[in-house]
Amino acid sequence: MGHTGTDADVVIAGAGPTGLMLACELRLAGADVLVVERLAERTGESRAGGIHSRTLEVLDQRGILDRFLAEGEPQPVGHFSGLYLDFDESESRHPYPLMILQSAIERLLEERAAELGVRVRRSAAVSGIRQDEDGVTVELDTADAADATLRARYLVGCDGGRSTVRKLAGIGFPGTEATMTALIGDVELPGLPEDYVWVRRTPGGDYSAIAFEPGWYRVITSEYDRVADRDEPATFEQLRESLVRVAGTDFGMRAPRWVSRFNDAARQADRYRKGRVLLAGDAAHIHFPAGGQGLNMGVQDAVNLGWKLGSVVRGRAPESLLDSYHAERHPVGERVLHNTRAQAALARPGAATDALREVFGSLMVFDDVNRVLRHMLTALDIRYPVDGDHPMEGRRVFDADLKTADGVIGVYQLLHEGRPVLLDLCGGAGVAAAAEGWADRVDLVEARSEDELWPVPAVGEVPAPAALLIRPDGHVAWAADAVGAPDIPALRTALTTWFGPARRG
Repeated sequence: MGHTGTDADVVIAGAGPTGLMLACELRLAGADVLVVERLAERTGESRAGGIHSRTLEVLDQRGILDRFLAEGEPQPVGHFSGLYLDFDESESRHPYPLMILQSAIERLLEERAAELGVRVRRSAAVSGIRQDEDGVTVELDTADAADATLRARYLVGCDGGRSTVRKLAGIGFPGTEATMTALIGDVELPGLPEDYVWVRRTPGGDYSAIAFEPGWYRVITSEYDRVADRDEPATFEQLRESLVRVAGTDFGMRAPRWVSRFNDAARQADRYRKGRVLLAGDAAHIHFPAGGQGLNMGVQDAVNLGWKLGSVVRGRAPESLLDSYHAERHPVGERVLHNTRAQAALARPGAATDALREVFGSLMVFDDVNRVLRHMLTALDIRYPVDGDHPMEGRRVFDADLKTADGVIGVYQLLHEGRPVLLDLCGGAGVAAAAEGWADRVDLVEARSEDELWPVPAVGEVPAPAALLIRPDGHVAWAADAVGAPDIPALRTALTTWFGPARRG
């Protein structure tokens, strides 16, 4: 086991994409992890169906992207509330969204977690928590009474929008109530016209049908004049009746795999950490699923938190490092709630909204407008607050080609093990010597950039840097220009801030 007197360094509640990705990140950092999941097995349901650029990059950083590409299909266009968006191939090696069902994402992440030694206990729901100075006692509702109590140093709630962990920890969840109801299900639609594309808006609402697998369609209907009780079961007949109301026909709908409901309620935890309890994914934020941002944001929460929490439990960094998780990710959640509220407003039926969509759509043909909205959905432009004014600092690093002693490789290949990287692209400027006290925690890589300019979303192309300190999540903690001497004191400060004090001796 992990820490003395514990069942695990970290217990994660929830085996969805966020919980599984976090478990993988913590194992890479050397932490002992136990995932508890209330369900006996994966349901096969897939509320989400796509991965955006930044999440594809994150999977590439860990060397597991090929598994997902093999099961998904790149989609060369995206949308903002059903209005088409273009993507820019120069911004990322993976500029297009990948259509892939959530069920496949969960299966692939669970396989990866098993490879890394993550333990998963199913049919075990969190029912109580008690914090103290040394850890968290977790009570479980499980058939195995002998194993109904766990002890961990930290507990992370990745248990969805109705998070039990969030409620038990007493973390507030303010936001706005639902104003509409949407139904979603996987069905056969033998009567769907062959020329059907994207979302159709009607006076009664809107509907869409997307083929993820041959013969099966993901059908979604949205009606804006009704709000269903959130505990009311969703049925196939309700989905069929809703499609008839909105589209005028059910297209011969039959053979449902599953049916569910969602709405436009938007809420966010007022804090992502309370003592030794943290939140990630839908437990920390819920919103209208416009643009497919929810799963992506959860996975990126996990990658931001994983290395930090792993460093703390392994004694490599002070506990105060965990404060940066809320500081960095809470504003990201706020922005997603903001843009999904806007998309929900743009989707409403009526002449006023029709006019607004026409004006909005005419603006989206301009590159600057398209770029801002594209970055909003893909999360490529996120800049975390870090000291320093280099345009790369705080932003995710581009997967540039590097010439090393072992040949040409991409930056992301250096991040496969989930360790920080000090990338020295100039040599002889004291960068390597400055980091000697962190050699046990930071990988020093000497290379040369194959490209003179590196693209930075929301900034433009910038000259290749002389050196970069890259965090395990792929964000730049410190950077030096090719012109002038590197700021070595600033490098040491960044190393200490993110990876703890230098080793003595």
